[in-house]
Amino acid sequence: MTQATPVLQGLPPLLDARTRLVVLGSFPGVASLRAQQYYGHPQNQFWRIMATLLSPEPDAVLAMPYVQRSQWLLSQGVGLWDVYAACEREGSLDSHIQNAQPNDLKILRMRCPQLAAIAHNGGESFKHAKLTQTLGIPVHRLPSTSPAHATWSFSQKLEAWRKIINPIFNTLVSN
Repeated sequence: MTQATPVLQGLPPLLDARTRLVVLGSFPGVASLRAQQYYGHPQNQFWRIMATLLSPEPDAVLAMPYVQRSQWLLSQGVGLWDVYAACEREGSLDSHIQNAQPNDLKILRMRCPQLAAIAHNGGESFKHAKLTQTLGIPVHRLPSTSPAHATWSFSQKLEAWRKIINPIFNTLVSN
């Protein structure tokens, strides 16, 4: 007899009235759920990419505790959420997600009055682009920052993210 896969609950949205860009992931991996942190796996490149693009001192941002780093991200106008509120999944791979319960993404416009764009972090998230496009703002597909998406190097991911992030924020942080 096999045990039923438990229903996993996602993280609450990290959004506020200053949010101009929402990055939508699919669902937190095991390490992120354990830590109760977005992009909590040490190999996930999300925080490194955002710190490189939005801060003149990326190492200082990366050294911050999660709560402080999250507040920094919000102060930059970037919010985080996932397309799924809950699901069943063994391990961390998106391909193992079953019985997913979507988040109510339509509330983004109400929760984030300055919202200017949505970026889907990876292919599983981008499957919900038809819904996010109904919000009437630009929607972008970005390569996943997950360590499971190892076919792209950090510099390739950084360039793809830069092409979307810089025009939104007019950030001219050079590397």
